[in-house]
Amino acid sequence: MSSPVSVAASSATAESTRNDPTLFALLAASAGLIAANLYYNQPLLADMAQSFHVSPGAVGAIPTLTQLGYGLGMLFLVPLGDRFERSRLIVGMTAVAAVTLVGVACAPNLFWLTVGSLALGVASMAPQLIVPYAAGAGPAALRGRAVGTVMGGLITGILLSRALSGVVAAHFGWRTMYGLAAAMMAVLMLVLRARLPLQAPEKPVPVAALYTSLGTVIRTQPVLRLHSVIGALTFATFSLFWTTLSFHLAAPPHHLGSEVVGLFSIVGVAGALAAPMAGRFADRRDPRIVNAAGMLTVLLSFAVFGLLGHSLLGVALGVVLLDVGVQANQISNQARIFSLDPNLRNRINTVYMSTYFAGGALGSLLGSYAWTHGGWTGVCLAGGALGVLALVVFGTVTLASKRGAGATR
Repeated sequence: MSSPVSVAASSATAESTRNDPTLFALLAASAGLIAANLYYNQPLLADMAQSFHVSPGAVGAIPTLTQLGYGLGMLFLVPLGDRFERSRLIVGMTAVAAVTLVGVACAPNLFWLTVGSLALGVASMAPQLIVPYAAGAGPAALRGRAVGTVMGGLITGILLSRALSGVVAAHFGWRTMYGLAAAMMAVLMLVLRARLPLQAPEKPVPVAALYTSLGTVIRTQPVLRLHSVIGALTFATFSLFWTTLSFHLAAPPHHLGSEVVGLFSIVGVAGALAAPMAGRFADRRDPRIVNAAGMLTVLLSFAVFGLLGHSLLGVALGVVLLDVGVQANQISNQARIFSLDPNLRNRINTVYMSTYFAGGALGSLLGSYAWTHGGWTGVCLAGGALGVLALVVFGTVTLASKRGAGATR
């Protein structure tokens, strides 16, 4: 348990930096740089398959395991922020990410690359520590802005990671990208160690209680269960697409390499721009409207991929629609779950994000299978099926809850 002295020291240090905008800029940049570790592999899969002389389906597990690792990290490590001093957790996990990236860069065969990818996912969970850290580092009146700044950095990191890895791999090879990422993590770790003020939890929760209470949170929060499921299904469509795009563009008639695949992610900046607009709409109207619109947009994107995926312009249009739909749905999900019990907010986030990235892992696995057995058409059908399933779950539960509410009047 944190001592009263350490809690007082962290409070005093945090108070001195409450109006320091450079701290929140650093947190946003850190979240983006660390989250990027999860997505470097997506434009590189065709290069990895060629490097190890295996089929595209053989490397399909790499993004799956990376996202699965991230989900495991959120499930087992993020709750520790309610027990231990938070800045040290962030610095420590950044150091672990640097070491893990070196291991991936040096992987001698496909087996060790997949093991390293799982470990990298676990080691890169620090953004989910940074978000609640940012919420506690500023005045309560500016808490939403602080969290929004960090989330903006995280989304930007995800968008730019694919472009960076595609360009680096095209000129220097995929291993160089992971070596460069390791160097960035090492520098970031030193900067965070020097700059982050201490932030101990005000009421540390025993470690055992952190995990045993997660089941209670799931059982007692039906809104959380619903949005965790539809969030997971929607993110599965996102991962399914990005896992298979490098295979699609490398095949006839495109014959394009990792550089072009990575640059397509820049088109996804539309998703980042849509996020604040969706958030404002969700604040003013029923967030469920944004949910439905987001899922319908995801479905439309896979229709575009199926009909126009033979052209680069068609793929670009589909990318815009997919990113807008996924981000709108994500913002609406978070608007609803974070309006629940504030005393459970960190554990609510743990349940939601763990389920969310488990869905991403499922989508990557399904995408690899669909590409192997059905090509691009199979990918589009699988993505559309996931979108339909998300809408069915959402519509069924929403109608049932309305009927239940009407019956109690």
